Amino acid sequence: MISVKKTLTAMVSCVFALTATAQDADMDKFVSDLMSRMTLQEKIGQLNLQVAGDITTGQAQDTQVAGLIKSGGMGGVFNLKGVDKIKALQKVAVEQSRLGIPLLVGMDVIHGYETIFPIPFALSCSWDMSAIEEAARIAAKEASADGINWVFSPMVDICVDARWGRVSEGNGEDPYLGSQIAKAMIRGYQGDYSSNANVMACLKHFALYGAVESGLDYNTVDMSRLRMFNQYFPPYKAAVEAGAGSIMSSFNVVDGIPATANKWLLDDVLRNLWKFDGFVATDYGSIGEMITHGVGGDLKRASALALNAGTDMDMCSMGFIGTLEQSVKDGTVSEEAINTACRRVLEAKYKLGLFADPYKYCDTKRRKRDIFTADNRAAARRIAAETFVLLKNQDNLLPLKREGKIALIGPLANTRANMAGTWCVAYTPDKYSTLKEGFERALKGKAELLYAQGCNLMADSLRQRAAEFGKTIERGDDAALKAEALAVAARADVIVCAMGESADMSGECASRSDLRLPDVQRELLAELVKLGKPVVMLNFSGRPTVLTWEQDNVDAILNVWFGGSETADAVCDVLFGDVAPSGRLSMTFPRATGQLPMYYNHMNTGRPVPEGTKDFRKYATNWLDNVNDPLYPFGYGLTYTTFSYGKPVVTGSGRNFKASVTVTNTGSRDAYEVVQLYMRDPVASVVRPVKELKGFSRVMLKAGESKEVVLDITEKELSYYNAEGRQVFEPGKFDIMLGHDSRSLQSVSITAE
Repeated sequence: MISVKKTLTAMVSCVFALTATAQDADMDKFVSDLMSRMTLQEKIGQLNLQVAGDITTGQAQDTQVAGLIKSGGMGGVFNLKGVDKIKALQKVAVEQSRLGIPLLVGMDVIHGYETIFPIPFALSCSWDMSAIEEAARIAAKEASADGINWVFSPMVDICVDARWGRVSEGNGEDPYLGSQIAKAMIRGYQGDYSSNANVMACLKHFALYGAVESGLDYNTVDMSRLRMFNQYFPPYKAAVEAGAGSIMSSFNVVDGIPATANKWLLDDVLRNLWKFDGFVATDYGSIGEMITHGVGGDLKRASALALNAGTDMDMCSMGFIGTLEQSVKDGTVSEEAINTACRRVLEAKYKLGLFADPYKYCDTKRRKRDIFTADNRAAARRIAAETFVLLKNQDNLLPLKREGKIALIGPLANTRANMAGTWCVAYTPDKYSTLKEGFERALKGKAELLYAQGCNLMADSLRQRAAEFGKTIERGDDAALKAEALAVAARADVIVCAMGESADMSGECASRSDLRLPDVQRELLAELVKLGKPVVMLNFSGRPTVLTWEQDNVDAILNVWFGGSETADAVCDVLFGDVAPSGRLSMTFPRATGQLPMYYNHMNTGRPVPEGTKDFRKYATNWLDNVNDPLYPFGYGLTYTTFSYGKPVVTGSGRNFKASVTVTNTGSRDAYEVVQLYMRDPVASVVRPVKELKGFSRVMLKAGESKEVVLDITEKELSYYNAEGRQVFEPGKFDIMLGHDSRSLQSVSITAE
């Protein structure tokens, strides 16, 4: 008998389906009517996306950009800040062009607008999907309050090589975790488009950008399709299934063809296999860069290749607007292909509600009400604290007591602009606190704060490369700075070192060949350790860095990444024990840069070395000069308490199981534990990874409390993708593993049929 609940659910689903169908029909009718009145050049104009440039409100209609908009030659602009400026340009489009088609207005809102959240890689270390969705929702609310209706985020590129600087913009190395985050961010940004506080997301970078060789930005990507579908594609697919409205193609080549003009990627996979129904925009100038790659030969040919492959919008190369009309005359591009691309762009504007109300995102009252508010900042502070990962805590040095004399030393201790991290286009650093200011607030009336910069960020020869966007750190004489730091440290009871990367040492075009702490910082840290006093390292970074010496010599290490506008207070919340650290690594930390690329879900060789092996084994898969294991494994993270795990139990049959384990907080502090479920398929038609994350649960446990954590295992978790992107289930034995991280696991075997 069918239950009443199931019947009602089915009825509601039918109503939603009928409503969606009616909305699609309305949109189709509207867009078809509009396109029937458009000239070919006006259709091509909708495919043109340009930087707005330096526009003042009163002069907006007199700019070169405005001239293009009036003639119907531009579908969107980006990286223009200020609702008044945006409204002025939108008025040009709506009131002065022939057909009054409104503009898409985009921006690189990567991890916040003016209230800045932790960099995306840090957010992924929270393993908290509700917090990540909240961060995206607040970012959308602030950006839309300033006129933005389209954000170039989320970036979901999987990366297993920390030398690549854009690790900071992604979600780490794991396809399952990355997929959950991709869905959360799409939900947060877009909602259902009904509110002017929602924006359209632009998923990036499709595809495989995180797999560039040597971690060198914009570099070649070459891999099997089996690896694409199983290791790199899942987060893109998850975002598409979550309803991502647009997608940005990547700079790199795939199978020898630039992604910008790769028909297999954009049509066969994205649209035909995954049923994506939004539009595809290029990355900055990438159609023109196809010529440098060695494909196309000239801008006209490259533009035709890109459009015919499924690219809908050209960012900044002026290839579509300048050449497509002639290509139609030449017969290398059909008008039907231009119609298809134009329709996709117009449908995006319809979904956003811009045709119903072109000024939906131009409410000038919202800026004061919705941007950098106390509530937004409180959320950013709380979420930042969740992202910090405690890597070492010898003798429970942390949390620090608010007493005695505390020395704060390091080049990251008193810099305002570096706290937010990379890719903060709209940020307002003058409003943000330095770490030193946060310490002063946290310790006021309770402990004495001593401060010294201690050293420069790095040796003079490379320092300018790490401050390309004005995030400079005051430079002084290294010998004098060190002498001052040692004198200050000599007076202190405990030393806190704020060291690591500056904000622009990670991000786009910030590849590094050596991931150790920069030279002069290493030298200072070694001198401070020699004093014999407790030393805490606050490691600022936008990627996994090499902390092997620090692990062996420093008492406590807290990785704080770049926590956003509220970094200073969030660090103090965790350091002084108001919040227990709960972050877990979403990417493996190597012992040496030479181990890269490195990732936990690798495949076995025919001569593997067991995990934990310390001795060298001849004619086996290991290094002469290092062990195979990472310094810190994927999923790792400590807190201010301890947890114990009971024996895992797996129940079920066929292709549906439940894995359960009882977890107990055996310490004296309340804290979150992230219970992680991994799986291995030991016998398959193709080689499968040694383990894969297939589920997790972030659970709060009070001191002494026990909870049973139950995680589902379905056919989806038991399957993999073949080289055609089709899901494959093969019955047989599977190893189910539960535990604290990818290294600390207990295993149970099941048989699925």
